[in-house]
Amino acid sequence: MKRVRAGVLEVAYLEIGPPDGPPAVLLHGFPYDVHACGNAAAQLAADGVRCLVPSLRGYGTTRFLDPATPRSGEQAALGADLLAFLDALGVERAVLAGFDWGGRAACVASALWPERARGLVSCGVGYNIQNIPAAGRPAAPENEHRLWYQYYLHGARGRAGLAENRDAFCRLLWQLWSPTWAFDAETFARTARAFDNPDFVDVVVHSYRHRFGLVPGDPALVEIEARLAAQPTIAVPSIVLLGADDGVAPPSAADTEARHFTGPYRREIVAGVGHNFPQEAPDAFAAAVRALL
Repeated sequence: MKRVRAGVLEVAYLEIGPPDGPPAVLLHGFPYDVHACGNAAAQLAADGVRCLVPSLRGYGTTRFLDPATPRSGEQAALGADLLAFLDALGVERAVLAGFDWGGRAACVASALWPERARGLVSCGVGYNIQNIPAAGRPAAPENEHRLWYQYYLHGARGRAGLAENRDAFCRLLWQLWSPTWAFDAETFARTARAFDNPDFVDVVVHSYRHRFGLVPGDPALVEIEARLAAQPTIAVPSIVLLGADDGVAPPSAADTEARHFTGPYRREIVAGVGHNFPQEAPDAFAAAVRALL
C-alpha cells in the first residue's frame, strides 16, 4: 500500500499496473475493503491499465490529518475525497468504478466534476446519489426490512453493537447481501482487518444517520450536499452492473434509473452475483472498466 495526502486525509491505496497507463480508480464499499477490487485490478493491470485502489475514510490505514475534522460518512465527503485523491496524484481523468459507498463516490464525482471522469462503472445501485430531502418517505415493506442495519445504527444500541461486534456484524451483512457467494473465513479475515481503523465506527454511524437527515453534515461540505440535493444527472459514459442475487438491493426488471444518465449508458444484470460485485464477478467488472477505456 502506498500513501498520499489528499484533502483532509492521508489515503492508503494500492497501485498496480504501468504508471503511464490509462488510469482507473476502483472503489470499495461498506463493509468491504481494497481486497474487493484486487482480482479485477490484477486483470486490468495486465492489460496496461494503471489501477488505483484507495481505502475509503474510516477503513484500513487511511487516516484523518486533523483530529478536529468531523468523522463524516456523508456522500459529499466520499465524493470530495475522490476528487482530492485524483488531485493529489495528478490524475486529470480516470475511469471511476465502484460499488456501494465506492459507487456513490464515483457517481458523485461523475455528476459534479464530469471533466475528471473518463467513464463510470456503478455496481449494485446505478444512480447512487442519495435523495436526502426525500429520505423520510417510506419504501415498500419488502425493501424496508432489508435496511434493518441502517435503522439499527440510528440509535445508541446499534452504535455500541457495531463497536463491540464489528466483525460478526459485517460478516452477517456479507452473508445476507451475497447469499450465493461462498467466501471462506480467510477471505473475510483479510478484509476485516480494515474495520480496525479507529474512525470506522464513527464514519459508518454518521453515514447511516446523515442519509436520513438525522444528523448534520460536515460544514465544509454544505455546498456539495446542496448540489447533490438537486439530483444532478450524469453525462459521462456509464455502465451499471447489478447482481441478480443482491440481497440488499435486488435489481428490478424495469430500469427506473436511466433518466439520471444523459450520456452513453448500459445496464446489465448478472446472474449468480450478489452485492460485492467486483469480488464476486471480477471478470465482468474488469470488462466494464476496459470498455470505457
